[in-house]
Amino acid sequence: MSTPHQPTPGHVLVVDDEPSLLRSLTMNLAGRGYRVTTATTGAAAVELAAAAQPDAVILDLGLPDLDGAEVIRRIRARTAHLPILVLSARSESREKVTALDLGADDYVTKPFDMNELFARLRAATRKVVDVETPLVAHLGPVTVDVENRIVHRDDGDGPTVVRLTPTEWRMLEALLRRPGRLITPTDLLTAVRGAPDHTESSYLRIYMQQLRRKLEVDPSRPRHLITEPGLGYRYQP
Repeated sequence: MSTPHQPTPGHVLVVDDEPSLLRSLTMNLAGRGYRVTTATTGAAAVELAAAAQPDAVILDLGLPDLDGAEVIRRIRARTAHLPILVLSARSESREKVTALDLGADDYVTKPFDMNELFARLRAATRKVVDVETPLVAHLGPVTVDVENRIVHRDDGDGPTVVRLTPTEWRMLEALLRRPGRLITPTDLLTAVRGAPDHTESSYLRIYMQQLRRKLEVDPSRPRHLITEPGLGYRYQP
């Protein structure tokens, strides 16, 4: 009996100026089937992110030539959707928020567990659902048909239609299309208003409260529409 075909893990650009850690990451990635490209400077990372066309970047913030935040900024200017996983000894919340706001997909603090790192990497490289692909999500008793913009809720008395505003739809769709992944306030504001400076980030809390009232079984203890304090929001399937 044949086994289902398993896709190859992909190609990862690892950026770190610490030789022993770079070697360890390379060996562990290769051992799990990844193809690996390495860089030890920020300038090289920016060039390789475009030239080598990796599927993801693991980036240390403490590089000798450029600050990691600047590297994220430059990579994002060239490639909008390349997953960036930050790996850093900097554990302050401010550092994390800055990296995520600039476009990093996740942040792992050194020292780290290798299995956790690979779980984060798998989540970061999970492809965003193509905009042309129909997306149906289930949030407990609620079914969301993103393609047709229809929401039904069935609490046992038969399905009823849930009405969402255009703003609520844009915010919900941004979350549903990246299941399990952290979405920064900047990204959500861009999805909601077209640019992050078109509205106050505090409005996101209001929109999220409205969505939870309509979609969660217990809005005060959300199961699917999760807030990561100080970092952003995520949809948990």
